[in-house]
Amino acid sequence: MKTPLNILALGTLVATATAATRSSTDYAIISDTIDFGGQAVTSADYSMQGSLGPIGGTSSGSSAGVTTLAHSGFIGEIYNLVGYGLLATDYYPPEVSTSQLIPVRTADDGTNVVIPTTGFTFAALEGPIPAISPTGLVDTATVYEDTQAIVGATSPLFAGQLQLTLSVQDTLPDNYSTYAADGLPDAWQRQFFGLDNPLAAPLLDPDGDGQNNRFEHTAGIVPNDPLSRFLFRIEEVPGEPSHKQLVFSPTFPDRTYVVKSNTTLTDGTWEPLSSEADDNQQPERRITDMDASETKKFYRVEITKP
Repeated sequence: MKTPLNILALGTLVATATAATRSSTDYAIISDTIDFGGQAVTSADYSMQGSLGPIGGTSSGSSAGVTTLAHSGFIGEIYNLVGYGLLATDYYPPEVSTSQLIPVRTADDGTNVVIPTTGFTFAALEGPIPAISPTGLVDTATVYEDTQAIVGATSPLFAGQLQLTLSVQDTLPDNYSTYAADGLPDAWQRQFFGLDNPLAAPLLDPDGDGQNNRFEHTAGIVPNDPLSRFLFRIEEVPGEPSHKQLVFSPTFPDRTYVVKSNTTLTDGTWEPLSSEADDNQQPERRITDMDASETKKFYRVEITKP
């Protein structure tokens, strides 16, 4: 008996299909097949290596100046690596903290692929960066205000240098250099006295106006200008002998002012006025004490800055 011979024929069908062009006044999209049985497909705008399987497509267009690229019909997204970049775990690190630099390969679809730091050399190029470890861990220094820093990275993988800008945040306002822990904000002392100036000490009065630096900071006046002073005077109220008008300046909306009184300068308690009228104006403010019938009465203004 002869055994029947079964012959299986294998064949490959290669086909292409092109979708219609779609356009409007804002955009134009041209869709083309990118499945070509494993063969290369090229045009004036792209080149690719296709794969045998369901037909997929790409579309690109622009609207309002924004260009988009989409891939469809694939289990995974298609992209091309086009360059190198440098990222960080924190672009706004607090002072006296750290931020890790992250080298990446950049893709044409706007995504990034993280790569090891092995072989990279990191450097502080500008700003309050005292050290960067060989693995790209950035240390930040103390600052008196939010301060820009620039770091760089080089590697045999590419020519030139990658650069990244960080902003070191002034999270501790009284910790900078010789101004640290003196009760005044470092930024305020730096503004009026520069860096490490002994005349910026809280209890000194460098402009000789009788008001020390601590008071002038609280009152909002200039500590090195003798004409910039906090003024307080008492005026009579015509026709009201039991009233006194208390006038003081300058005043600011971000500060709180409370007028207190006492019948002696050596004993007793300073208390807020029991009866008053306040015009609440700026920069000169008038508060009327409507119960000023005592033989002697002393006043003071307490200023609070948040």
